[in-house]
Amino acid sequence: MPRRCDCASRTSDGAGAAGTGAACPLYQAHPESRRDCAGAAARSVSAILYSFRRCPYAMRARMALLVSGVPVELREVALGNKPPEMIAASAKATVPVLVPDKGPVIDESIDIMRWALARHDPEDWLGGEDRALIGLFDSDFKHHLDRYKYPDRHTADPIAHRDAGVSLLIPLDARLGQQHNLSRDACSITDIAIMPFIRQFAAVDQGWFYRQPLPYLQPWLARQMGSALFERAMLRVKPWVAGDPPVYLG
Repeated sequence: MPRRCDCASRTSDGAGAAGTGAACPLYQAHPESRRDCAGAAARSVSAILYSFRRCPYAMRARMALLVSGVPVELREVALGNKPPEMIAASAKATVPVLVPDKGPVIDESIDIMRWALARHDPEDWLGGEDRALIGLFDSDFKHHLDRYKYPDRHTADPIAHRDAGVSLLIPLDARLGQQHNLSRDACSITDIAIMPFIRQFAAVDQGWFYRQPLPYLQPWLARQMGSALFERAMLRVKPWVAGDPPVYLG
């Protein structure tokens, strides 16, 4: 007799024994349960996330949503053809955009992270939040990153901005010489909020980046990028259009 998927037992805050959709172990092991699993996911979904796989802001939002376990429908966005449903939800029309089943739309990635973790924070990520450091990287570091990566777009000297960016990484390296992660030994929202931008910075010229004297930051970045959580957050899905069957994050 087919086994019943227990995704239906998940609560709206993401608690429960199994994931939804393809992430559910029963879904994987018992194909006959898949219709039931998908239906349970649709009934329990807490929000819709409009996202773009390579966007660092969307990356960090997806990672926080995944670690929280809050069930979310993922809608990948083609930036050249943004869905009208996303634009109607947020006039900014930039990813990520979270449309909860209850409450206002959230279109700032750090606020999406906090929203998810306020509902379920199994690893106490919020307990390691360093708001000042996150703010520094969201403002100053991102300013230099954009002008290093896209100098023509900003009419900027990429080397000057590269050097200014790495000067902000040196204090992080010193922190990591004392502890495993940026605000404490355990990973926290601080690491995940900042990591996607450092990843992007490193990717501009990997040879140069890995020649820099950052002996603790470089392996920290490699650990973050090699984690199972990051792999799940970087799932490739086709851009969503109205009428597509739902895809669930995770």
